[in-house]
Amino acid sequence: MAQKIAVFGTGANGSCIAASLVEAGLDVTLIDQWPAHVEAMQAKGLRIAMPETELHVAVRAHHLCDLCTLNETFDVVLLAMKAYDTRWSCEMIKPHLAPDGMLIGMQNAMTAGTILDVVGAERTIGCVVELSSEMFTPGLVKRNTPPKKTWIGLGNLDPAPDRRLAEMQALLSPVGHVEIKPDILAAKWTKLIVNAMCLGPFAMVGLTLADAVKLPGMRELIVEIGEEAMRVGQELGYPVEPIMGLTQADLAGSNRPIERLFDKLASDIGPGRGRNTVLQDFLKGRASEVDMINGLVVEASERRGRTAPANARIVDIVRKIEAGTLKPVPGNMELALAPRH
Repeated sequence: MAQKIAVFGTGANGSCIAASLVEAGLDVTLIDQWPAHVEAMQAKGLRIAMPETELHVAVRAHHLCDLCTLNETFDVVLLAMKAYDTRWSCEMIKPHLAPDGMLIGMQNAMTAGTILDVVGAERTIGCVVELSSEMFTPGLVKRNTPPKKTWIGLGNLDPAPDRRLAEMQALLSPVGHVEIKPDILAAKWTKLIVNAMCLGPFAMVGLTLADAVKLPGMRELIVEIGEEAMRVGQELGYPVEPIMGLTQADLAGSNRPIERLFDKLASDIGPGRGRNTVLQDFLKGRASEVDMINGLVVEASERRGRTAPANARIVDIVRKIEAGTLKPVPGNMELALAPRH
């Protein structure tokens, strides 16, 4: 019997994930909280525009409020909500998760512990995703990293043997290259390092990665941000883990593994493509995940008697943009590079 899959949260990345699974012939239900997007998908299907092709699939889409009357149980739930929406969304979907089902958080930040707390270790595994996409029009997504350039890592969150890793690896293979990671939390922290370097810093200047990195001082700033995040991660027990298709030899062969990670991301996204998720949040007037990325680096550093000034400056600038007292413009580099008193 075919597994019933729910993609809970079909923003840009969630829509890409869902469309790839639908195209592969799997039984997928999409659940989202943006009414116009749900209605567009119901009426005209879901379109995913990629650099070399376009995918257009008919989908079964439901609004978040339909959950209370949706008399369905899912074998697999792929959670693609914002990181700050993790707990309530897990609690909301939990009654619809089969007793032996799996809930996998395909999100930014360190959300795996929250998911485990809600559904239990036997019903989740850790996941880290490299997928760049953007959406401003209901029913239409621009996917910057097609499946061949999308990377997914899966791994156990406890010492128990294989938590259906091979099965989930096969299930997610239409979305991108899926790798089993022996230390999934280290892999998630390594992705957090990458996100700390790229999301807030490039969004605060209102530019794509390719354009933002050309600004004077930007390369040095993102390296400082990454080194702060790497240092506190190592203190937490999270060594830098090869992700995004890199190998241990790739990182070991680099004098600056932080820059090696950034360069791999830039290569996968490609020149001139993509407004990252934080810049999209600014443009849509909604909260970003920066507090759970750069902000987590700051908090974890302070708990250990350290400071993370570069990350703290990013958090401060992003909060001001979200509050409307700053705009995302290149001039914010002056604030990001200023000494912190």
